[in-house]
Amino acid sequence: MTKSKKLEFRPNEYVVYPAHGVGQIISIEEQEVAGYKLELFVITFEKDKMTLRVPTHKAIDIGMRSLSSPDVIDQAMKTLKGKAKVKRAMWSRRAQEYEQKINSGDLISIAEVVRDLHRTDDQREQSYSERQLYEAALERLTREVAAVSGGDEISAAKQVDEVLTSRVAA
Repeated sequence: MTKSKKLEFRPNEYVVYPAHGVGQIISIEEQEVAGYKLELFVITFEKDKMTLRVPTHKAIDIGMRSLSSPDVIDQAMKTLKGKAKVKRAMWSRRAQEYEQKINSGDLISIAEVVRDLHRTDDQREQSYSERQLYEAALERLTREVAAVSGGDEISAAKQVDEVLTSRVAA
């Protein structure tokens, strides 16, 4: 198979795979699949105990990307500080939209989901599905913040929580 795009990712580099979040490329290997030789990125998602193999020539088309820049992280934090935008559509429709935003891999869209689904102690409790979506978005956001800052997920989670609680206090 021909390589339509130059390899933009290297082993040991952290990348974002839209459907799974932050992972690390551990190697690039060749495998024969259905008679074709394929060059594959081997990506590990340590927290999920999962390994994914992505054809190198399809990585960009699939939406795999490098970690966000610190400027994008700052923009995501500004998004968290904004006022929650809750549409009056049926929950099933909103849930679908939230799911699409989470799986888009776009950090700003993920921050919008966290912002819109965040609840303070004095607000009504979240439904099970609402909480699941919120936690999935929050986990994706904190993992990428941690990977970009070079810190751990606990300090990244505290940083995100501080932004969310400062929004409420303001």
